[in-house]
Amino acid sequence: MGHAVTKKDIVKTIAADADLTQLKVKEIVQRTFDEIIETLVRDGKIELRNFGVFKVTKRKERPARNPRTGDPVNVPEKCVVTFKPGKEMAARIRELKDVPKPGADENSESIEWPSEGNHPALPKETHVFSQSSALAAVNNASPSPPDTGPSASPKPSSFGEATSSDGSFDRFSDE
Repeated sequence: MGHAVTKKDIVKTIAADADLTQLKVKEIVQRTFDEIIETLVRDGKIELRNFGVFKVTKRKERPARNPRTGDPVNVPEKCVVTFKPGKEMAARIRELKDVPKPGADENSESIEWPSEGNHPALPKETHVFSQSSALAAVNNASPSPPDTGPSASPKPSSFGEATSSDGSFDRFSDE
């Protein structure tokens, strides 16, 4: 599996195309993402012409099963973000012959990540929080951090931070 495009990749591309510093472009991109989130929280919908519409919808409570134990559980109702692609995006995606693999082009190498899902450059006691964890936090849900065993039990102090087993804080960016 290849490398997925990150915010950092987008920033580098825009900075090179627009002849701006990566720092300035990063600020603009982050403010754009922040404004999208704030608009969703405030208004429940944001329409980006030729791109798509993000909309907050309420998912009803539903019965489910715990995959580990098979016990029935109730999933509470919650707000989720839905996305409907715009006409231009939908048309371009329809033209694809196959689903593209992230970062798969003739100049890229395939990167194999460890099966436990931890990033190889981070210490074992550090949690990497995904976008779904951030959305769950926005929706007042309680995402479960990945289990790293009894010796390391970091507790997230806020989005983008984790407490290591030695009590220090690690800060990550989503780049």
